Amino acid sequence: MTSPYGRPTAAELIAAVAEFLDTDVREATSGAVNFHARVAVNALRTVERELLDAATPPDLFGYADEADLAAAIRRGDLDDRGADVEPVLRRLVTRRLAVAHPGYDDSEGAS
Repeated sequence: MTSPYGRPTAAELIAAVAEFLDTDVREATSGAVNFHARVAVNALRTVERELLDAATPPDLFGYADEADLAAAIRRGDLDDRGADVEPVLRRLVTRRLAVAHPGYDDSEGAS
């Protein structure tokens, strides 16, 4: 991924900090500090995956974002388009899970 700011990119910086925490800090600590370093690594890895996510988001039926789409669904604006809406919602959730919990969509029964 190229960056208008050059190298290292934001994703590369985050990966480096995550690696430092996951190796040097976790190997040198125990207890609460070790646990918090692990939590920090997981958060940084999630941000890294978000930055590297090049997947094209699905069309949201002309709505500006997911919040607007959700509001339209709650209002019933898309009640007659359930067959069209369901695959879009599945793609949105699958994409989110791929970033937040890699490998989750590989489990049995996932679409």
